[in-house]
Amino acid sequence: QVQLVESGGGLVQAGGSLRLSCAASGRIFSINDMGWYRQAPGKQRELVATIASGGRTNYAYSVKGRFTISRDNAKNTVYLQMNSLKPEDTAVYYCNADVQQGTPWSKDYWGQGTQVTVSS
Repeated sequence: QVQLVESGGGLVQAGGSLRLSCAASGRIFSINDMGWYRQAPGKQRELVATIASGGRTNYAYSVKGRFTISRDNAKNTVYLQMNSLKPEDTAVYYCNADVQQGTPWSKDYWGQGTQVTVSS
């Protein structure tokens, strides 16, 4: 089994910054893509950013130029630096990891979520 533990959420004023972290632990051979998703009240969960094991990144249009995703493969940890935050960024942010566990297939894992609230 694999656990993803997120940290770094909180309350911030518009224009401020937050940094989210997500550490994976457990039965891990390697991790393919890691990413961040978010879900606002009454809305579907949406992709924020992903990063491949080799460092290739992908961002939602709404966060391009403001958010930066990075990872430390040695620590099985992914980060999300969020700058110039807007009230519409308010959501529960979830970490995701596609984990290889020594079998031919990988398995998707999710964190428990961390609340980010941006006040206007």
